[in-house]
Amino acid sequence: MKPMVSVIVPVYNAEQTLRRCVSSILDQQYTDLELLLVNDGSTDASGEICDEFAARDARVTVLHQKNAGVSTARNHALEQAQGTYLQFLDSDDWITPDATRSLVRAAEAHRCDLVIADFYRVVGERLSRKGDIDEDGLLTREEYAAYMMENPADFYYGVLWNKLYRRELVERYHLRMDPEISWCEDFLFNLEYIRRAERFYALSVPIYYYVKTKGSLASQSLSISRTVKMKLMIFESYHQFYKDVLDEEGYERCRAKVYRFLLDAAGDGAVPPLLPTSQRLGDERVRALQAGVMGSGPLCDAYRERRLLESHLETAALKNGLSLQEAQVLLSLRQLRGPCTRRELADFSGLSRPSLALALQRLTSKGLLESEPPGYLDARKPVLTPEAGSVIADLEASQEDALTDRLAGFTPEERKEYLAFSQRITENLQRCLQS
Repeated sequence: MKPMVSVIVPVYNAEQTLRRCVSSILDQQYTDLELLLVNDGSTDASGEICDEFAARDARVTVLHQKNAGVSTARNHALEQAQGTYLQFLDSDDWITPDATRSLVRAAEAHRCDLVIADFYRVVGERLSRKGDIDEDGLLTREEYAAYMMENPADFYYGVLWNKLYRRELVERYHLRMDPEISWCEDFLFNLEYIRRAERFYALSVPIYYYVKTKGSLASQSLSISRTVKMKLMIFESYHQFYKDVLDEEGYERCRAKVYRFLLDAAGDGAVPPLLPTSQRLGDERVRALQAGVMGSGPLCDAYRERRLLESHLETAALKNGLSLQEAQVLLSLRQLRGPCTRRELADFSGLSRPSLALALQRLTSKGLLESEPPGYLDARKPVLTPEAGSVIADLEASQEDALTDRLAGFTPEERKEYLAFSQRITENLQRCLQS
């Protein structure tokens, strides 16, 4: 049976980072994937590490080749890929546990040809989030091209690794990387792919950790004439792309923006810098206390369930521009039956009253809760607005994902039996706790 996703990773002398990269792929919440590791003539232990993973996991295929560059390595993998979708990583980076699931869910739900997502830029022990399209949404080719025109040399659009591609389109038009290009080769592939794609989806969830500072053209010992020639060739492809995508009037109106690519490209492929709002690596997502994860007893059981749910809720929260606490409050309001005071809501959600008050204030300012007149501090339960409906749907889907992870490996009969027992346990708890 063919996998849903083919994940492609070119590998060259990456023994220091390869295990982290591969482990992040094989430990994905989404498991219907194959991993194609292409050892591009590494002279360190990278090839042996690839073979070790292949020996342990049947989803891993290792392709060994003489050193020919990243483009040839990716092309080699494309010839072997079997998945419905294609996902790319660089061997010195890694992905979040929900990355593949988030990309595939968006592609399947919206029947789109390309999903593009936010990412983290990592420098040492600090990171910052990077994105360009602020809201989740389905886009036409023209709409996507209009966004790209605003930041033509942005990594967000140019790279492969924050995107999901439909393999059928790649094969139908035999799209491949150009081994003769050593600058913006990803962008050139993307331009050719976008020409053929029709439906695009922007996912406002960071799914990728980008670490390595890729070499600029100046560091590749290329002559000035070849550097200029390469940049002009990339620009001509970019220029022609917009002449094809836009009608004549639209092209003339946007000509100045199209030519701005030459100015933006003068940055020589510079990576996005850390933002002033950067944070410490490890603080960006919920982290579980390993002593609690591995411990035993009712409190450890409750801790594991809570942390698993929070890790899934956090994805939906990021997607909708919410904090985890704001997501928890929305879900609490959705699931509580009957009226309750702020004090009772704080008790149910596990938040302090000041934290709850702040979360409610922010949710109201975002239009997800009805505003209340002064003095309504404890009088009634806050009311969800119609605009909260789509957010609630994402949060409830996250709950289902957490349940799916809990029941991984269960047969349909076992799952049905477990849910029946769980309902009986719930009824027992309700009876014991009713006052």
